[in-house]
Amino acid sequence: MNRRTALATFLALAAGPALAAKVNDDGLHVQDWFLHSFLDLRDDLKESQEAGKRLVVVFEQKGCVYCRDMHEVNLAVPKINDYIRAHFNVVQLNLFGSREVTDFDGKVHAEKDLAKRWGVVFTPTLVFLPPTLAEAQGKSGRDAEVARMPGYFRPLTFIGMFRFVKEQRYKDLHFQKYYGEIFDELKAAGYGGATN
Repeated sequence: MNRRTALATFLALAAGPALAAKVNDDGLHVQDWFLHSFLDLRDDLKESQEAGKRLVVVFEQKGCVYCRDMHEVNLAVPKINDYIRAHFNVVQLNLFGSREVTDFDGKVHAEKDLAKRWGVVFTPTLVFLPPTLAEAQGKSGRDAEVARMPGYFRPLTFIGMFRFVKEQRYKDLHFQKYYGEIFDELKAAGYGGATN
């Protein structure tokens, strides 16, 4: 074993199984702690609400290098991983997938058709939903969403968006202003990992 292989092995073991991203049969990077959903988003939001968590739907696709970075860079930062797991349920959908998903208005769509309906054109795209089912009931996810992360954000901006949603600051402040207010705090707290 050469030094590079030994270092890679050490780093993978040090990250531990909770932070290790795997690739599923569809070629998507996945986390063991993502919500195991029957893909009725109304049920997922209700379950999240009852658990005191927020629901986020992430659209990804096979071969997406930015999706890989979200998993292998951002979600590999223990503080980011821990924060999201504590406060959010994550449902992962395939931008070009065929599984049937029930939207908040009860309409059933293939994943790829739901992505079109919600206006998703980049991967990863994270769609953050309101805290209660009552706020989303009868709407499409596009109409119910409270925030959207369209594409890959580096670790500090990534966790900043999750905090923005958790604290419900979207009700009174633009994300960029919020992020400017908390940037130094996030950096000092070690949310940036190896890269900011």
